[in-house]
Amino acid sequence: MSRLDRPATRRLLRVGLSVTAGAVVGLGVFAIGRTSGFLLFAITGALAGALVAGGLDAYRRSARLAEVKVTLPQLSELTFVVNNDSRQVAWQLFIESVTRVSAQRLDDEDGLLREALTSLYGLFATTRETLKVSRPSTHVNIGMTVECLAVNFLNLELRPFLSRWHPRLRAFEQESPGRPETDWPLATECRAELRLLQRNAHEYLLAFARLAGIRDAEAMLNPPSATAPPLSVR
Repeated sequence: MSRLDRPATRRLLRVGLSVTAGAVVGLGVFAIGRTSGFLLFAITGALAGALVAGGLDAYRRSARLAEVKVTLPQLSELTFVVNNDSRQVAWQLFIESVTRVSAQRLDDEDGLLREALTSLYGLFATTRETLKVSRPSTHVNIGMTVECLAVNFLNLELRPFLSRWHPRLRAFEQESPGRPETDWPLATECRAELRLLQRNAHEYLLAFARLAGIRDAEAMLNPPSATAPPLSVR
């Protein structure tokens, strides 16, 4: 390892550069303070122009567009154009969905369908509210946007399932108050369609994650089982 690779040496170099930069700035401020007249205005204008240029450059970097390709059920492969604002929207939609039943498998012996449908209704409302309060994408001439993805998720996945099964489950609950869901003749069929919805929703959530730039989305969607044996440490 060379001397320049050592952490202590690198720290000394950073300190030295910082001291030098501070000295240069201090001398510049002192020189400007002793300047008057036309030269003072010229220096001030130059500094203001440099600050504006730096701000515009930072804004362009923050608004930088990127193309992302994702594959979705019913929609095949799509190209999305995203910037920092749309990445933030995708992150909000992902994190709102990842802990709900739309992303968690509900087996035949687990949970209640009423809880699942209520959770899906909550996800529908939250997704719509997130879209309402976010700024629409205006930078895309070709390709799709995060908003398009979210609307397709609502209209192609959540809305058809809820429109089909919520009235039927509610009718059973009203006609047979107090009876368990296992007595509902359509419970098995409803759970089967719920699993299909969950598989499709899983792909949408992965798409939101890709658009948001999340690297560990699969680990968040499929956490290790609590009953899995502990990893050995050597």
